[in-house]
Amino acid sequence: MLADLDAPFDDMTAALIGRVDRRGRTMWSLPKGHIETGETAEQTAMREVAEETGISGTIVAPLGKIDYWFVSEGRRIHKTVHHYLLRFTGGELSDEDYEVSEVAWVPLSELPRKLTYSDERRLARMAESVIADLRSDPSRLAQSEASCIRTEPNDYEKAAAARNQRRNEPPPPVKARRRRRRPRRPANGDS
Repeated sequence: MLADLDAPFDDMTAALIGRVDRRGRTMWSLPKGHIETGETAEQTAMREVAEETGISGTIVAPLGKIDYWFVSEGRRIHKTVHHYLLRFTGGELSDEDYEVSEVAWVPLSELPRKLTYSDERRLARMAESVIADLRSDPSRLAQSEASCIRTEPNDYEKAAAARNQRRNEPPPPVKARRRRRRPRRPANGDS
């Protein structure tokens, strides 16, 4: 999320979220989350930014995707995150979301040093060239923004939403196993 896409590059800032890890360290990252039923990846990005930072924006251009694995409740989970360049449209930066411990506007030039994860640092460096490219041609910027407006999820997004929904459902109750009764053996001398 960029605060002002029209500002000089050195004045541009982006919104980041901080989460505290098990060791008590703040891990700075880009807002992200799961696709919900009926959402496109772009709609998910806008919703997650709003939920995790308190600010809203519109999609300007795709930045790329990151695939990774993590463990939750003893299960390995594969996640693909589609990242987008967003233009700030309103709201106030807030860390109200229970998943977030801090939020901050960070100068775009500092993102590669501030971000914890190497894949996100790579995206931040890539964002600089995407911004320069879009700003060099206003018609390309308008065309990019228009092409990012989708309202119907594709097959991949539908499948991802279904997987995410299954993960969030409580596990089915475990059926109690009945013990088979063994016939009593007669004691010595019993017939």
